[in-house]
Amino acid sequence: MGSIRVLRTFSAVASEGSFAAAAARVALTQAAVGQQMRSLEGELRRPLFERQGKAVVLNDAGRALVPQVRRLLALYEQILAPGGAGAMAGTVNLGAVVSAVRPLIQATLALKAQHPALDLHVSAAKSIDLVERVQAGGLDAAIVVREPGVAHDLAWTALYAEPMVLLVPRKLEEANLRTILQRQSFIRFDPTQHTGRLVERTLKRLRVKPQEILELNALESIVDLVRSGLGVSVVPLLRGARWAQDAKLRVIEIPQAEERRIALVQRRDSATAEVVAALVKEL
Repeated sequence: MGSIRVLRTFSAVASEGSFAAAAARVALTQAAVGQQMRSLEGELRRPLFERQGKAVVLNDAGRALVPQVRRLLALYEQILAPGGAGAMAGTVNLGAVVSAVRPLIQATLALKAQHPALDLHVSAAKSIDLVERVQAGGLDAAIVVREPGVAHDLAWTALYAEPMVLLVPRKLEEANLRTILQRQSFIRFDPTQHTGRLVERTLKRLRVKPQEILELNALESIVDLVRSGLGVSVVPLLRGARWAQDAKLRVIEIPQAEERRIALVQRRDSATAEVVAALVKEL
């Protein structure tokens, strides 16, 4: 097997998705990354990548190798860790939907303070993209919106639920839920996304057809528009959101509301299960 440096480079390529991005992460030139990967393929006597023009992606053999390599790297980092047998070490690649980035970063900082040898990376993306990256081995774990019937082959840990609420400008004095939805300009979350489908189910259950003026795929933008008095919206009550204390917003509860379920997803053969479990405790 190649050196630890080569294995770290391979892990970086798996995480970043390209030789160029991996090169920046491991402080090598792109050509050096390519040379190391060809050397690794030679030692293993099998191709690990599919080369499509200038693009290079992991093939089935490469994806299968990712958890094994990360397990070896984790063991090596454990040996080097100054904290002894109880210390955690190594590189862990994490992802989160935008609304969960802040609590995930807070959890990683708390864990890093306890285990200085841990190297934790966090990136944000849509749930569907994060799940695909976990499946492909590019991420060790991710906090995502749990959709029914998605990726049963992965390991899921339920974190919390966010009930759907009606968000309106504070200056709007009307209190009746159905009246507001029928009379006010409505800003809808993208109905092709899981959150948007929860919105649609909520509206159907309430038997209202709002006056839709805009459709967006960004909760933060929707909240800003409502805050500006440009409309109302049905959105999940984000964990940690301080909308109730916002001078320009008002939150109206929806009886028996639909819930957006947030979960942590990882591969069943994850080499970083111990670190991820510790992160869940911090969350």
